[in-house]
Amino acid sequence: MSNSILTARSVVYPWHCDHMGHMNVMWYVGKFDEATWHLFGLLGLTPTFFRENDRGMAAVHQEITYKRELYAGNIISISSAILEVKEKVIRFTHEMYNEETKELAAVTILTAVYLDTRVRKSCPLPADIRERAQAMVDDGKSY
Repeated sequence: MSNSILTARSVVYPWHCDHMGHMNVMWYVGKFDEATWHLFGLLGLTPTFFRENDRGMAAVHQEITYKRELYAGNIISISSAILEVKEKVIRFTHEMYNEETKELAAVTILTAVYLDTRVRKSCPLPADIRERAQAMVDDGKSY
């Protein structure tokens, strides 16, 4: 990803691993979710903004590709990029790396919809946030 931004660093703990000894899929999703909130924060979509404006984001689609297994003790990083911005939608990706080996462990692509939390309906992204997101769009087509 040419326009990627470091959005998370973490470690795999033993309790993240399943009976086969590697990180369970539920933890990949959780760690990607942490990166999502950092990415949204960079756009101005912070918890304070959401609370003060009765707004939120809803994930409506997610795809994950697992490339390499991760084990207890592995240190990881997640880099993120915006792929597409529409009036009410942001599509973005995260790449999770094993920091020691520099190997790509997993990739996810998500589609999120901006919504009015009072009426539970989608609504247009504020112009400044849409502009900020558009400026971050990665057109490297590596996904």
